[in-house]
Amino acid sequence: MKIICIGRNYAKHIEELANEKPTEPVVFLKPDSSILPKKMPFFIPAWSNEIHYEVEVLVKINRVGKYIDAKFAPKYYDEIGLGIDFTDRELQGQLKEKGLPWEKAKAFDGSAVIGQFYNKEKFNLENLSFQLHKNDKIVQDGNTKNMLWKIDELIAYVSQFFTLKKGDIIFTGTPAGVGSVKENDILKGVIEGEEVFNVKIK
Repeated sequence: MKIICIGRNYAKHIEELANEKPTEPVVFLKPDSSILPKKMPFFIPAWSNEIHYEVEVLVKINRVGKYIDAKFAPKYYDEIGLGIDFTDRELQGQLKEKGLPWEKAKAFDGSAVIGQFYNKEKFNLENLSFQLHKNDKIVQDGNTKNMLWKIDELIAYVSQFFTLKKGDIIFTGTPAGVGSVKENDILKGVIEGEEVFNVKIK
């Protein structure tokens, strides 16, 4: 399986990092080794000084597809969830300045938290509320209605470049409020008031 991530999909997050608003989705990949094992803490890498959390709605692909039309995209997923795209912000900044790929800052071991998945019929995906709590304080408060590109549009877009396969996961972008973590922080992800993951930082 592969993890396909979308960057800069919420306008306020683009503003907070002073990035340029894209004209099409920003896409990068994480390997399966980036998945943080269930119930395991996230260990801040020894080489990093500034790890940021980025909470994101996740989509799990349920069948093989290529060049998928947006109107048919709903047939390619049954479940949605919530996760974290951990990012070494300092390293990412250095790589961006040099015009280099982000993978060292985004795709390292344990950088992808994947919470519980739910049947998509449980929610209104056009108006889905989700939050990240850090030490019981809400630090990110997002809603899919604010996405620049909706889930079905993202599936159509990425399937032009990558054949989607059963089990693939799409990280759909993070809202504003990203910030750094430190040892002993507790991060909790919530969809429509329901906790879907809980991670301790070590």
